[in-house]
Amino acid sequence: MTAMSATPLASTAAMQGLGQAAKTADPKTAAAAKDFEAVFLSEMFSHMFEGLNVDPMFGGGQGEKMFRGMLVQQYGKMMAQGHGIGISDQLQKMMIQMQEGKKA
Repeated sequence: MTAMSATPLASTAAMQGLGQAAKTADPKTAAAAKDFEAVFLSEMFSHMFEGLNVDPMFGGGQGEKMFRGMLVQQYGKMMAQGHGIGISDQLQKMMIQMQEGKKA
């Protein structure tokens, strides 16, 4: 087995460990980590939508411009509520380690 083929297996095992840490976390810790991931994703989405203009023919006009920020915020929340991108799991693990007094 080469180093290249061992890497995906090791990362899969690490992600399963993160999932276990997330399951044993305090509900407040889990909620804080999910909220952080939602804010992070919203910020990334806001940069993605920054250069898009409203379609003059079929777009929402001024209303679309006004409420785009809220739409982007909801995109971030919805993505974080699902599986997200893994930030909340890692953050929960680090928060638990900090509460236990362990170094990351």
